Amino acid sequence: MTLTADSDIARVLSATRRIALLGASHKPERPSHEVMAFLLASGYQVYPVNPGLAGQQLLGCRVYPTLAAIPVAIDMVDVFRQSQYLPAIVEEAIACGAKTLWTQLGVVDAQAAATAERAGLAVVMDRCPAIELPRLRAAGLVPVRQAAQP
Repeated sequence: MTLTADSDIARVLSATRRIALLGASHKPERPSHEVMAFLLASGYQVYPVNPGLAGQQLLGCRVYPTLAAIPVAIDMVDVFRQSQYLPAIVEEAIACGAKTLWTQLGVVDAQAAATAERAGLAVVMDRCPAIELPRLRAAGLVPVRQAAQP
């Protein structure tokens, strides 16, 4: 069952340090670019993933071609890809040892979520951390952190 309670989502956001952002864009007007900037400013280490931009810098962070190419353990995989890609993304997230699968607004696949949960991942689906984090901070459920260094 995907996490929907504020306390559960707050726990995930508080425990997370490293986020792989799948579908990262170099275009400032794209939601993935804006959310990445927000997450960095909110104290998270972000590892953008986009095969077309691999090896480049995005907001001061090296872009990786796949989750498997990221050289550190990832806490959360934040998905800016269409729902049809979630089954394969879940398999990659499981293989890389991620703790949480987070899918952005409109990215929903109940079977992929169930697969992730059976493998032990927490799942937050159809939500945006750039919306949830300020809301949960205002409620006193998530502490404020220092901005992350790229």
